[in-house]
Amino acid sequence: MQKVMSVLIFYKSFLAWSFGINIFLTVLSPKIYVLISTKLFLTALIWYFVKAINGHKILKVYRNIGISAFKLFTSIFLIDSLLTLFYLLIIREFI
Repeated sequence: MQKVMSVLIFYKSFLAWSFGINIFLTVLSPKIYVLISTKLFLTALIWYFVKAINGHKILKVYRNIGISAFKLFTSIFLIDSLLTLFYLLIIREFI
């Protein structure tokens, strides 16, 4: 349970940006594969930036808990994908 809460706390800082990207991409193209592939690309980009820009301090906390960087960003992508799917299902009712 501590690992799940730790991942959610880390994801909380990206939640507002994720929602903004959802809105922007839905205006351009409300297709699921566009949103998910963009989220995958952005997650990989964030992973690269965290590792490149002194992210060892941030990731060290999660390694001490037992979460590797790969598991952390994979779980963030899965959580973000689920939220994107729910968002898209709700928005499609109004489009």
